[in-house]
Amino acid sequence: MKRKQKRSFLVIQVFLFCITAFLFAGCGDESKNNMEQKQNQVQPEIKFWTCSMHPQIKQPGPGQCPLCGMDLIPVSSEQSAGNEGARELKLSKHAIKLAEIQTVPAEKKFVAAEIRLAGKVEYDETRLSSITAWMPGRIERLYVDFTGVRVNKGEHLVELYSPELITAQQELLLGLKMQKGKSSRLGKSALKNVEATREKLRLWGLTKQQINNVEKTDKVSDRTTIYSPISGIVIHKNGFEGEYLKTGTRIYTIADLSQLWIKLDAYESDLVWIRYGQDVEFTVKAYPGEIFKGKISFIDPILNPKTRTIKVRVNVQNPEGLLKPEMFVTAVVYPKVAAGGKVMDPAMANKWVCSMHPEIVREKKGKCDICGMPLVTSESMGYLSITEAENKAPIVIPVTAPLISGERAVVYVQVSGKEGTFEGREVVLGPRAGDYYLVKEGLSEGERVVVNGNFKIDSAIQILAKPSMMNPEGGISSTGHEHHGTEQKQLIVGQPDLPKTYTVSDVFKKQLDVLMSSYFQIHHALSRDEYKKAVTATGAFRTNLGAVDMKLLSGESHMSWMSHSKTLGSLTETLSGAKDIDALRSGFDELSDELYNAIKMFGLNGAQPIYRFLCPMANNNKGAYWLQESEQTENPYFGSKMFKCGSRVETVSSGRVKTHQETKHE
Repeated sequence: MKRKQKRSFLVIQVFLFCITAFLFAGCGDESKNNMEQKQNQVQPEIKFWTCSMHPQIKQPGPGQCPLCGMDLIPVSSEQSAGNEGARELKLSKHAIKLAEIQTVPAEKKFVAAEIRLAGKVEYDETRLSSITAWMPGRIERLYVDFTGVRVNKGEHLVELYSPELITAQQELLLGLKMQKGKSSRLGKSALKNVEATREKLRLWGLTKQQINNVEKTDKVSDRTTIYSPISGIVIHKNGFEGEYLKTGTRIYTIADLSQLWIKLDAYESDLVWIRYGQDVEFTVKAYPGEIFKGKISFIDPILNPKTRTIKVRVNVQNPEGLLKPEMFVTAVVYPKVAAGGKVMDPAMANKWVCSMHPEIVREKKGKCDICGMPLVTSESMGYLSITEAENKAPIVIPVTAPLISGERAVVYVQVSGKEGTFEGREVVLGPRAGDYYLVKEGLSEGERVVVNGNFKIDSAIQILAKPSMMNPEGGISSTGHEHHGTEQKQLIVGQPDLPKTYTVSDVFKKQLDVLMSSYFQIHHALSRDEYKKAVTATGAFRTNLGAVDMKLLSGESHMSWMSHSKTLGSLTETLSGAKDIDALRSGFDELSDELYNAIKMFGLNGAQPIYRFLCPMANNNKGAYWLQESEQTENPYFGSKMFKCGSRVETVSSGRVKTHQETKHE
């Protein structure tokens, strides 16, 4: 790599040293005359020369960094021994502008989290109707003879022959004749029999008009017609013409699709945000760009032990029939988060709701307009009241403010009363809610935190050997960006411990080896700035992912691989649509992390060496990992601009020499 290219790309890091130079050498806010006066004064003594990428390098004179070849930067005695506190850094106005440092106050307010869920469309069970035989008989004719047909309420469905129907009609006519007799006693008895027979015919499915026709014509019929009680779609047809039926035998099932259920899978960690009655937005692939809305109507009280998820049911109106049962959906819930992980929703605070119908929300106590059940308070459903909400607003900071390393989180705070001075402070973060983190401890409302340029401040503090995010104890330490072969033990972005590993067959592991090979093709193309080859390799990865046989797994391992496979497929689908190499690189870290977790769980045959690398500057200075076959760094996030930048942090597999039998088998 050419040194000019390095300097061009790493100019932001060089700004760091410009900042300290401006601060202590007097550059920045002085006028031209002041600058000339400064030139006549004695310049601060240069204490040592260091590298902007490797502050552990200290040389007595100028030159190039022995690790990366960049020009060394002077550090004066004033720079290394200021009057600031142990965790503080003072910058001039010009240095702050040069480093593009921006601050915002820590606020006390409600913010919205973003909970993403997946699921599918299902029938509304309360809107299903079974058409059954209400009397024994034989099907003479089916007017609807296949599923999928739409029927309207009152339309004829079946013509049924029944000998018992003839007997009942004859009883009705006989009772009417006896009612007209001269005996008042017999007339009263006949009236009771007539009413009973009419009720029996009604219960058998005859309409009032059909019963009146029998009475007027004085003729019995051995056939009756069954009509549809609702409008909807015939989803099951169980009867056939000529079939004899018993009372209660199902002939059709009709579903009203004007309202549907969406059943979503929610992880345990999401349950703290999910409440009955919350609004849900979701999309389906059939209508890209169109957003549908519904309300949570039920949260399953039982966890699925295999998938470790809980079903969340959403009621959604479907008047135009766009949504179809079994469609897959991607949904989002935006709960408003209060302190301590509570949920606040002004539309639900101090309200009365129906526990069966979430659309029923009232200001006063009463009964549901739909089912007549007593309304309950929204607080009993997990919402804060207005009184509670006034004291429960959490302290929040933007997600760009904290520097996170494992379980530690550091923010840089503008020190009150000290112009241009920033202090590093460890804080305890709560959950992330959209573009914000909740702060449990370490900050007060109104304190200004750095949201842009915090990594540069942290790097400058490292150079001054003060406690920083990377080195909490202070002193000179490695930045984690070495280019030699030693493995780095301290990581910038910590990965959670994997909960479980599985014992799988060698056949399955070999399929994962093939998948790894296609991943390496993506890495190779990105590190060499080959956009088209990277897209092609991404397609190959998706193909090999689909070829992994899940039937080789069972039980918990099967469900775990399904989850990994779904995520990998979604990530590669996004990468395949990337319009340029930068878009490909922006999603490569997620693919790398997901694949790393998968192979840690399921293992590989170990025939090929696999190393894990880290680039702290990728992902907007948050750090990003990747996997590769070779021991020498080949950076996929910056390509030729920083080809050798990065450090090996783990040997996932050292590889082995294939046996003669393995080679012959292949």
